[in-house]
Amino acid sequence: MILIAESGSTKTDWVLLGSKGVTKRQQTLGINPYHQNTSSIIKIISSLDDFGSVTQIFFYGAGCAVDDKKKIIKDSLLQIFPDANCEINSDVLAAARSVCGKEKGIACIIGTGSNSCLYDGENIEHNVPPLGYILGDEGSGAVMGKKLLADILKNIAPAEIKSAFYQKYNLEYADIINKVYKEEAPSRFLAQFTVFLSENIQSPYISELVKNSFGEFFERNIKQYNNHINLPIHFIGSIAYYFKNELEMVAAKTGLRLGKIEQSPLEGLIQYHLGK
Repeated sequence: MILIAESGSTKTDWVLLGSKGVTKRQQTLGINPYHQNTSSIIKIISSLDDFGSVTQIFFYGAGCAVDDKKKIIKDSLLQIFPDANCEINSDVLAAARSVCGKEKGIACIIGTGSNSCLYDGENIEHNVPPLGYILGDEGSGAVMGKKLLADILKNIAPAEIKSAFYQKYNLEYADIINKVYKEEAPSRFLAQFTVFLSENIQSPYISELVKNSFGEFFERNIKQYNNHINLPIHFIGSIAYYFKNELEMVAAKTGLRLGKIEQSPLEGLIQYHLGK
């Protein structure tokens, strides 16, 4: 039996595969080795129902790009599934295997943060470092939210946008500064304002903010793959999914070829591993 886990900081989706396909699904709390130690992760894994005899585990998660963090996840899994072979991979590889399958392509994540990779049909061939919402993460929810807040606080955003924003969110200047610079998870705080962007996408100002953000993503990330930008460019993530029209417009303007745009990698991962 094969167990697939697709994990973020908020939730983890677990899927058990048998010879005839999916036999069980379960969702637990999120797992991220940057934020949790081994005992905390073991506690989450222990909350799973009895998944029977698991021989192979494919764990894909945020924070699983480097060996020491992968080891934390692997050691935790082996405490619960001692006889299983464990393969620990990044969320970027999850996106690539989900949308590209066994074909070569460029796979991207655009959600709270953003990332991309050149994928050879099995593994990541090249990755432009995302750098987080301060130095990078172009096109992401956090960066769009950051641009919106900055324009509102500097009186650059149109008056009607400022008015609508303050009607929707009970936030003062001091609240915003405190949440961005002093509280935990500022990227999630900033990304929440993409709901407002979506609700007001008919505004020329909002539409341009979103399209300019995607333009920066293509310019500073996708074009770094040089001779491979003729490949289909696939996307995973809530921001790419809900702003699909704007993403398609920017891609068409830059002459890039879009492939799939999916909200989650899970179903594609299931098909990938069933194919194997």
